[in-house]
Amino acid sequence: MASLNDIRSTFLDYFGNNGHAVVDSSPLVPRNDPTLMFTNAGMVQFKNVFTGVEHRDYTRAATSQKCVRAGGKHNDLDNVGYTARHHTLFEMLGNFSFGDYFKDDAIPLAWNLLTRELGIDKDKLLVTIYHTDDEAAEIWKKVAGLSDDRIIRIPTSDNFWSMGATGPCGPCTEIFYDHGDHIWGGPPGSPEEDGDRFIEIWNLVFMQFEQFEDGSRENLPKPSIDTGMGLERIGALLQGKHDNYDTDLFRALIEGSANATSTDPAGPGKVHHRVIADHLRSTSFLIADGVMPSNEGRGYVLRRIMRRAMRHAHQLGAQDPLMYRLVPNLVAQMGQAYPELTRAQALIEETLLLEETRFRQTLDRGLRLLDDELAGLPEGADLPGESAFKLYDTYGFPLDLTQDALREKGRAVDTDGFDAAMEEQKAKARAAWAGSGDTADAAIWFDIAETHGTTEFLGYDTETAEGQILAIVQDGAAQDKAAKGDAVQIVLNQTPFYAESGGQVGDTGVLKTDTGRATITDCRKVAGVFIHFAEVTEGEIAKATGAELTVDHDRRTNIRANHSATHLLHEALREALGDHVAQRGSLNAPDRLRFDFSHSKALTLEELDRVEREVNAFIRQNGKVETRIMTPDEARDLGAQALFGEKYGDEVRVVSMGKQAGSGKGSDKQTYSLELCGGTHVRQTGDIGLFVTLGDSASSAGVRRIEALTGAAAFDYLAAQDHRMAETALTLKAKPEEVPDRVKALLDERKALQAELADLRRDLAMAGGGQGNGPAAKEVGGVSFLGQSLSGVTGKDLPALIDAHKAKLGSGAVLLIADTGGKAAIAAGVTQDLTGRVSAVDLVKTAAQALGGKGGGGRPDMAQAGGPDASKADAAIAAVESLLEGGAA
Repeated sequence: MASLNDIRSTFLDYFGNNGHAVVDSSPLVPRNDPTLMFTNAGMVQFKNVFTGVEHRDYTRAATSQKCVRAGGKHNDLDNVGYTARHHTLFEMLGNFSFGDYFKDDAIPLAWNLLTRELGIDKDKLLVTIYHTDDEAAEIWKKVAGLSDDRIIRIPTSDNFWSMGATGPCGPCTEIFYDHGDHIWGGPPGSPEEDGDRFIEIWNLVFMQFEQFEDGSRENLPKPSIDTGMGLERIGALLQGKHDNYDTDLFRALIEGSANATSTDPAGPGKVHHRVIADHLRSTSFLIADGVMPSNEGRGYVLRRIMRRAMRHAHQLGAQDPLMYRLVPNLVAQMGQAYPELTRAQALIEETLLLEETRFRQTLDRGLRLLDDELAGLPEGADLPGESAFKLYDTYGFPLDLTQDALREKGRAVDTDGFDAAMEEQKAKARAAWAGSGDTADAAIWFDIAETHGTTEFLGYDTETAEGQILAIVQDGAAQDKAAKGDAVQIVLNQTPFYAESGGQVGDTGVLKTDTGRATITDCRKVAGVFIHFAEVTEGEIAKATGAELTVDHDRRTNIRANHSATHLLHEALREALGDHVAQRGSLNAPDRLRFDFSHSKALTLEELDRVEREVNAFIRQNGKVETRIMTPDEARDLGAQALFGEKYGDEVRVVSMGKQAGSGKGSDKQTYSLELCGGTHVRQTGDIGLFVTLGDSASSAGVRRIEALTGAAAFDYLAAQDHRMAETALTLKAKPEEVPDRVKALLDERKALQAELADLRRDLAMAGGGQGNGPAAKEVGGVSFLGQSLSGVTGKDLPALIDAHKAKLGSGAVLLIADTGGKAAIAAGVTQDLTGRVSAVDLVKTAAQALGGKGGGGRPDMAQAGGPDASKADAAIAAVESLLEGGAA
């Protein structure tokens, strides 16, 4: 039986042997389409190639593309686990022609692969075509010998693909497999087409037209091919299964969760195992491609998938976090085809463990609340939207998680009510995600790249150079020249200016020509084109002229120091905290550095100190910073760290720095920091000068952030700290090293004085402010009552004074009102023998009302309140006396 790994290899080898470039799967976060949340089809990474915006050095390609459909328009989440063929993550096998071959070759390539290479019985296959595509019909007859009744003409958009309302489009041909008449269902186009007898296994798109706004179409000058065949679906077919979850890969994952929970994989918990297996794949791949759980955008979708799987694990009886324990199973199954899983394994396990630990703390309470809400409803009634919102708002349950829990009970949610309660939050969430990737106006930069080629970067070796101005862009349009005061973007054939990427900010500096001068305020990169953001300060700058380029040396020097320090910091964190530490983002600016990394808790002072000391040790080592160019595989074999989710080309730049004692091959030294990096760096680690951390903080869930300074900025920071310490020591009349002990002694003294002051305030209040033996109680309504207005005490002092007066009275009621800067603090007390007749709560509420306030609370023997106007204290005491005269109870 061919495994899914075998089928994937067979597919790629077949097309590789037929002249196709075998292209790696692109990341799940699209780089070239800001409208997509996730890569959801095999053609996404080739979109700009199909539209002609981008060109590559091959005209035919084949891929096995990882795809996710769990958010936005393409969302299969609700069906996953309950059907045979729905997944959040799937692999799309595809072959593509970019103006190379067309129908005459695409159809034979598909037919031969299916019937010869994969051995599928051709008598079990039939196809659909767009109803007017006679050309495809004739090819199918010629190549496959299919009769007319096995070539089904479909007149709908099911067999006509388009990229949008306008643009490339064309007919499709879909290949179906007939599982036999023992399974219900009819062929495509029939009333029974939704049955499971005839299953689509491959779709071939013939991209041959350009569609315009008026609905008219013209033939494309270079028609193209885009195909897609789901690996899971074709795998089930070749393994003799009718359910994707019965294939070897999913069986291995399902067996893993079954063993971990000691449950039957095919028993009552079957759906739970399927959900866990599917969601384990999608969450692991998303984390490996740089997505981390959060409350918005892609991270929110990831967290929803995680929590859905974790709830199903809970229903299987898992008492402890489960998902992270299954990651090795997944890596064993898919790590060879997708090495990013292996590289990110520690991070995936850490993230899943952290999320499941947090979620389990609220899961039980949330499900109990759901059961309580259902218990008060009529049998079969929908859960009110307000209750679903409470689950979300209080316990962090997304709506789909609540719906999934109710689905098993045959119930639903009043989504209209939920939407009303969530309107503001949902609007905010929708606005929070704006996508990522190249912007819509990037076409002009692709045009420039197509016309002139990409920009050659000279900045690794120099900060000054000459270049030819290839383009000037203003407000999105190309210009021939720019005059003084104009803000423009300038493209040259070569430049020493670094373009913002990898966390390093773009360079600034000056551009000069024979006719003008411009200040470069930033440099960015699109499609390999370096875009110099400039303001013309003298004369005019013209296209097709030479220019002198000078990078701001001092600024670049500081940036280089911060970037190199970031590499040392990354490794020091791994040494101090563990191999799960991975870069999640960074900023290398001229004035500071910022480094985000995967870690679940705050660093201790000892850990921060260790990291800072280690970085400075390698700075003092003053070792040479070396760079080498190699393939990504060679770099990873060396152990070079890569930024997850970063796109690397055929060659990468590997930066190494620092030597440490160890077991390096052929030497007693080994490299300390080894990373894939395209940034600029110091020549010797000593050029960094000095490294000082400013502390760490939380960046997002499971991600910490360290900010730090280097060089002169670090020295200035420490000097300022020393100056502040010297001033403090002078004020305390102590030596700097004695300051901590002196401060502690002063704090202890202050605490003792505060306690002594509180005692004096109480004694003074008990003595009536120094007048005689203190206030006298009087009988009011048969109760001994003491009412007193005080100054010089706080609201916190009143309970102790109340207790002291109650002890002195023996039996009675006390009301104290403290003037706290014009406002009043009120306390009332009633001895235990009278609480059946008089409540302290009633007394403070009456006093508060007289003072212009309201409310108050406590116990019958002790209560407190406040009021806005302490000047009415006598009126408040009188109001309480009136209450007692009336027989308060």
